[in-house]
Amino acid sequence: MHVVATAGHVDHGKSTLVRALTGTDPDRLAEEKRRGLTIELGYAWTTLPDLPGLPSPGDVAFVDVPGHERFVPTMLAGVGPVPAVLFVVAADDPWMPQAAEHLAALDALGVRHGVVAVTRSDLADPGPAAARATGELAATGLAGAPVLPVSATTGLGLDELRSRLTEMVRRLPAPSPTADVRLWVDRRFTVRGAGTVVTGTLPAGTVRAGDSLDLLTPAGTAPVRVRAVQSLGEPVEQATGVARVAVNLTGDGVDTADRESVLLTPGAWHLTEVVDVRLSGDLDRPLPAGPVLHVGATSVAARTRPLDAARGLARLTLGRPLPLRVGDRALLRDPGSRRIWGVRVLDPAPPALRRRGAAAARAANLAAHTGAPDLADELRRRGLVDADLLRRLGVPTSDPPAGSVAAGGWWVGPHRVEEGARALAAAVRAHDDSHPLDPGLPVAVAAERIGLPAEVLPALVREPLRVHEGRVVVDGRGGLPADLVRAIAALEADLADGPFAAPTADRLRELGLDDRRAAAAARAGRLLRVAPGIVLLPDAAEVAAARLADLPQPFTISQARALLGTSRRVALPLLEHLDRRGLTRRLPDDRRELAG
Repeated sequence: MHVVATAGHVDHGKSTLVRALTGTDPDRLAEEKRRGLTIELGYAWTTLPDLPGLPSPGDVAFVDVPGHERFVPTMLAGVGPVPAVLFVVAADDPWMPQAAEHLAALDALGVRHGVVAVTRSDLADPGPAAARATGELAATGLAGAPVLPVSATTGLGLDELRSRLTEMVRRLPAPSPTADVRLWVDRRFTVRGAGTVVTGTLPAGTVRAGDSLDLLTPAGTAPVRVRAVQSLGEPVEQATGVARVAVNLTGDGVDTADRESVLLTPGAWHLTEVVDVRLSGDLDRPLPAGPVLHVGATSVAARTRPLDAARGLARLTLGRPLPLRVGDRALLRDPGSRRIWGVRVLDPAPPALRRRGAAAARAANLAAHTGAPDLADELRRRGLVDADLLRRLGVPTSDPPAGSVAAGGWWVGPHRVEEGARALAAAVRAHDDSHPLDPGLPVAVAAERIGLPAEVLPALVREPLRVHEGRVVVDGRGGLPADLVRAIAALEADLADGPFAAPTADRLRELGLDDRRAAAAARAGRLLRVAPGIVLLPDAAEVAAARLADLPQPFTISQARALLGTSRRVALPLLEHLDRRGLTRRLPDDRRELAG
């Protein structure tokens, strides 16, 4: 399905044209029929025709919006989620203020696909109206849209209009059926025997019967279940965007659903009351203090804080939380002056502005933002960001910039990685200088000192640093006093020919390796301390396991002692260490076997 909104001045024939195209009257209220104008949003649909060499693109649903200035919020609720427009002007009427306001709103919302119908071309020469419409569109994103004379009464130009609509909708980008659901509710009613039903334009994703969704209303968020789905007036198992849908809901909170509500994929959206944006439009005059933000089918009061007026950078504080993502388009409107500004969401999760000059610094930080969700840009600005927040902001992570790190549910930008690596090296050196017998920092302590999560710290370790037994150490040697390094070197010479002939207590005293200094050497990765007073080279466990593979399995302590050329004093704690490491397995009869 494709969805197209109408737009144009009141009484220029939007509803009549939709009725001629679809055979359905979009005006459904008695008051609308009595007064001859659209008050609420109307809907009708038809199947578009084949074109030479091209099959029909299928069904198109029209969202018929009111053209009267009193109903501009309703009009914006209709066009907000819709990617294309059928713009209507009358041949027997001049260019009107509401047409200009609708066109400005469409341009601000980023609508770039449209067809212009000059209605009542059987009553007046359509040339002047067509020329004026073409000129007005030239300065907007709808420049170059086809402008066609039509008459809903005589049928003039309707076939050509259908063909041009077919061409337009075939150019619309195809949304992802697996995208997160965000359905802005534009109508809510109750059906006897079914309960609450809401309608809206589904821009992407899929809604199925049985789905669990979150219903966000001004009162808060409540879980709901989709009881049934309708599209184009027929029940369906599922509807995939873009589509007009009616969703029958059940669950606590459904009675609070209205046009200010949104249906969301649970946990997939960032709800924000503060958002940094780039504005387009009239930037020469100051922004109003209390405009209204229109996004999707929702409107909410906002407060503005300019960050850089010349560049259109501003911070909006919203009257209630909304689910916004990087790159979203919206419209800011001053109800008093009827001035409007286009809104491009740059950051729905901005930092607080607490210090003098923070607004200017923030503007400089956002100046290069294109408005498109981009991982490299987010990491450049944030340095460190929660991976789940990136997903909820709609930022893809499939193409990470060189030098970035993803670890433990976090993303770290290249510059923060380098800064963190330098800070880590400095923190370890400072600790080792003041604690020579306790070299290295526990990972959690090191992470706290450099201001990064412990989960990402191992990815910042650079030579000569390494992580050893939960500590960041300087390559196993650095940070130890010179006399301790000499003692270790002497011990290495002692064990060169007999790696399991652990030195005696007298030899350890001679080397100056008491328990405290031996433990420091072990933490630095220079020795293996299998028990108090028993130290070996750092790789003794692996070497022992390799040699024990030559024994018949299982083996006794005596067999291991003889093979390793050591005493029972060393063999027993060494085997227990191998057990703890998972290299050997102790059996009930006190024999052992190699694990695996």
